[in-house]
This record gives sequence, structure tokens and C-alpha cells, in this order.
Amino acid sequence: VAAAVTLVGVGSAGMASSPCGGGNFDCGLEIQTRSVEQTLIPLVSQITTLINHKDKLKKTEKTLRAIQRVGQAVSVAVGRFVAVGEAIAAENEDLKDEMGLACFEARRAGTAIAQLTDVSSLEQCEGDGRSTVFSDRTGMVKAARMLLSSVTKVLVLADCIVIKQIISSRNKVLVTLEQLERVSTFQEFVQIFSQFGNEMVEFAHLTGDRQNDLKDEKKRARMAAARAVLEKCTMMLLTASKTCLRHPDCESARINKEAVFQRMRLALEQVIEIVTDTRSDGEAKALPVSIYAGIKDFKVKVEGLRDSLCCVSCEAVAAQLEALMEKTEDFTDSAYTSHEQRETIIQLCQITRQETKQLINTWRHAQSLKAKEATDEMELSILKTCQSISDLRRELHKVAVGRATELLKLHSDHLVLKALKASGGDGNLEAVADYAGTLTEHKEQLVETCRLLCHISGTEPLEITCIHAEETFRVIGPQIISAAQTLALHPTSKIAKENLDVFCEAWESQLCDMAILLKEINDVFEGRRGKHSANLKTVKAAKLDAEEQTTIAKLGLELCLFTSDVDSEVERWDEQDHEMVRLCQIISSMAYSMYLFTRILILSETEKLSDACQQLQVCAKTPVQGKSAIFQKVMQYNSYRLFLYISEWSR
Repeated sequence: VAAAVTLVGVGSAGMASSPCGGGNFDCGLEIQTRSVEQTLIPLVSQITTLINHKDKLKKTEKTLRAIQRVGQAVSVAVGRFVAVGEAIAAENEDLKDEMGLACFEARRAGTAIAQLTDVSSLEQCEGDGRSTVFSDRTGMVKAARMLLSSVTKVLVLADCIVIKQIISSRNKVLVTLEQLERVSTFQEFVQIFSQFGNEMVEFAHLTGDRQNDLKDEKKRARMAAARAVLEKCTMMLLTASKTCLRHPDCESARINKEAVFQRMRLALEQVIEIVTDTRSDGEAKALPVSIYAGIKDFKVKVEGLRDSLCCVSCEAVAAQLEALMEKTEDFTDSAYTSHEQRETIIQLCQITRQETKQLINTWRHAQSLKAKEATDEMELSILKTCQSISDLRRELHKVAVGRATELLKLHSDHLVLKALKASGGDGNLEAVADYAGTLTEHKEQLVETCRLLCHISGTEPLEITCIHAEETFRVIGPQIISAAQTLALHPTSKIAKENLDVFCEAWESQLCDMAILLKEINDVFEGRRGKHSANLKTVKAAKLDAEEQTTIAKLGLELCLFTSDVDSEVERWDEQDHEMVRLCQIISSMAYSMYLFTRILILSETEKLSDACQQLQVCAKTPVQGKSAIFQKVMQYNSYRLFLYISEWSR
């Protein structure tokens, strides 16, 4: 789209400006979503067809009819499009004037194109002095520019309405969030949380659509991180608030609850910053430059020396290298880096410094000779410098990935979490304190490892995901400890136990996400870069329409709330072993478990359908010879068919 838009002079960034003198459309708006870009593609294609016609094209009847059909199609499409734009303007007072002007310009441009392509009576047109697409190419280009600029403006303004919907939804969530924070009774909490759940479902739906529509990969990754926080914090908010209501004088319960509310507010603010492309403090927050990004830029500058013998400062190259060497201290200064790894990194840094110094010397020598191109000696130095910095990157990757792999194995049994749950349930504050110290140490290890992974991740979206993982471990660790302390103070409280379980599950979930992140980083490093899993989940969302997604999400929240309510009320009953109590708990738990099963286990199996279908097609098309090969192919084909049948049945 960008190339075609540039062809008619609108601008590669989607900047809208009217060249026809009718209204000023230098709006400086950039197309940020795929939907707007995709909407422009058919229009750009048709207009390009009209503009790129040959001046000396043979004017056969077939050619005339074809040009006229394209022009009419553009005019009709613009008419329908403008009608929608005008309807939007009528419903949105604050955009009425801008949208109205854009629609007016689009309609006028569409009419101009229809007139220029009306070549049914070409000889009569030429006799009357009327312009056509053959006689007024400049007029067609001007009309095309006006049409694309005005249509782009209409689309961008319509997109502003989507942004307004997200902001409005966020505001409703914030108001209800404040109400939840101030409730003092269970009855009031249940009522408000039900409303909060509905509002969060709406917000999740709007932001999910927006995330998928964003063109910028970094914004999609940031949106995914913020939405993941909101999703996980919704359950934490439920249990943390109920624990605080049940034990209002418990300081650790209060701290636990406040941390959840604060994190949700920050995530909501981040979503708005992304969709509005602004920051609350008025300043853009740049990502810290990772070692990978620094190495990539350094190699570009080094290789650029051969073409810039007279205008590049070798001091700048040396300074950039030293900045890179400073960042490697995150690896060498770590208490968890082995002595051998530390020595290897330091040695590779020294080699890179030496090669860079030699390169600068050869570059200066070439300058002194007034060489017009790089000498053989300089070419060799460039290759050696790039090789040494690549070797350093490979070693840093090995260290970071090795550390992450070891930690994931170490924490796979979740022994510390189990010990905290057991100690809290026993009311053993001293044991909780001991295991809290161990968890804090694990948290610091994971936080540092995420920081190292960020350095070598290879793409900016993955860097953002690493930062999200680092922040998650940093926040959830203390929350688990405060939840365990609350349980130790109230060991018979089922609500306090449920609250600790929820935070422990969030920790385990983040470890699973880290394993996926580690695989993606390895894929990028080895040149197998696939689509970044921006949803940060082990299981992808099902292909459901908006209504089905909303219904399932609401039912899930309601089931979770009802299950939790049953447990809350049961605690007040004196006869804990009453048969009715036991049955209510079982039914409630089964209902929520069935929801989770449907949402997770079956969906995880259906995700394999696409790969199985591809394998089935490949198997069917692959030619074989011989009885053994044919038998093996039939068996393989039937096994794929059986898997597809079972998967389809499970759906």
C-alpha cells in the first residue's frame, strides 16, 4: 500500500494532503492498523490501474469498456464509503466537521475520476474539449491524490472512534475498580465484582481486537503484556479482596490486595498509552539498548567503513564498542556466572577490542593513501572484527540460555511453593519466613536471567516480552510471600488458602511462559524465526466469533465467582461436615473445573489440527514405490486421518 500511495503522491506513511486546492488535508496522521491498510488496498489497486495506462494505448472498444468499468467501480465504492463516513460523522459530534470535510473531498474526487473515465464516446469528448483519462493524465493523478488522502483521513478518523471506545471502556473499569477497593461487605463485593467482570470482558474484547490490528510489532508485544497482566490480576483481585474482607485487620492481606490493584491500574494505563501512542508523563519511554541491538548496529557501522573512508569517525566506532563492552558486565558481574564463562566472555571482549583497534589503524592508513575504496588489509580487518563480535554474541547467548534452562529445570517441581503452602496451612510463621527467603532468592535469579535474555533475545518484541517476564517475577514473588503470611496467621481460612493458590499458579504460569519465550529466542538465534506468540500463553485462543468469546468469558468469571462465594459462605457454617455443604462444594468445584477443561485441554488438542492437515496433504501427495514404502505411507496416512477424526470429535 505504501508504495502505491507514494506513486500517486500521498506519502509512504499514509500522510493525507489534498493537492487539488479544495481543503487542507495535511493532517500528519499515520496508518497504524492493518484494517485501515487492508481497506485501502483495493482502492489503490484500481487507481494504480487507471494512472499507469499507456499514453499511446490502442483505444479499442474493449480497452474503453475496461477503463470505464474501473472508473465506475471506484465511483460507486467511494459513494458507499462516504455514506458510511457521513453516518459516523452524524453520530460523533466531536469528529463531525473533520469527517464531513473528508467525505466531501472523497465524493468530489470520486466524481472526478468517474468523469475522466467516461470514455464511451471518446471522439465526441475530444470534439467537445472534455478531458478524459487519455487526454488529462495530470488531472487523473490529482484526483487520485485527493481520493486517497481523503479516504485515508476518513479511515483514520473512524479509527479514532475505536480508540475512544477503548478509553471509555477503560474509564468504566477504573471507576468500578475504585468501588471494589472501598467495599466493606461480601454482599456489596459480589455485586460490584459481577459488574467488574462484565466490564473487563468488554475491555478484553476491544483490546484484543486492537492488539491483532496493530501494525507495529513492538506495540503488539506491549499490548499483549498489559493484557496478560489484567487477565491474571482479575483472579488475584478476587481472592485478595475476599481475603482482606474476611480478615480486615490483617496487614499482610492488605498489602497483598493493594499490590494487585496497583498493578492493574498500571496495566490499564499502559493499554491507553499504546492505543493513543502517548505517555502520561509526556515523554516517550525508549527501551534500553540490548547487547544484541548494539552488536547489530556496531557491525553495520564497521561494514560501512569500507564505503565511507572520508566521512565516518573511527572514534565513534570505538566508543560504541566500549558501550557494548560495558553492557557485558551484566553477565560478568553476575554471581551466578561460572568462573569459566566469565573468563571466556572477558577474553572475547579483549579480542574484539584488539580487532577493532587494528581495523581503525588500517582504516587510517587507507585514508592517508587517499584510497578510493577499502584495501585488502582493511577488508580482512572488517571480517575479523565482525567475526569476533559474533563470537562474543554467541557466547553471551549460550550463557543466558543455559542459565534460563537450568532455572526452569530447578523450579519445575515447585518445591518452594509447596513448602510455603504447607507451612502457611500449619500456621508456622517461622517456616514461612524461611521459605520466603528461599523464594526471594529464586525471584532474584529469575529476574536477572530475564534481564540477560533481554540482552540476547534478537527482536524488539521478544525484548518487551523479557521485560514483562522480569517485572512479573519481581512483583509476584513478594505477593506470594504476603499471601503465605496471611495464611499462616489464619491457617483455617479457606479464602486465605485459595488466595495463596492463585498467586502460586500465576508464578507457575509465568515459568511456562518463560519456557516458550526461551524457545522463541533460540529460534531467532538459529534463523528459524517464527511468529512471535504475542498472547504470552501456552494455548492459543479458539477461533470463536466475538459473541461466543464474550459469552464464554462471562460464564467463566461467573463460575469462578460462584465457586468462591460457596466457599466463603461455607466457612461461616458451624457444621463443616454437613452433607449439603459437601455436595455444594463438590458441584461448584466441578462446574468450574469443567469450564477450565473446555477452555484449555480440548483447545490445546485442536491447535494440532493445522499441522496434522498439512502433514496429511504432504503424505497424500508424496509419490512412493515398492510394497514396503506403500504400506508405510498408507499407515501414516490413516494415523493422520484417525487423529483428525478424534480431534474433530473432541471439539
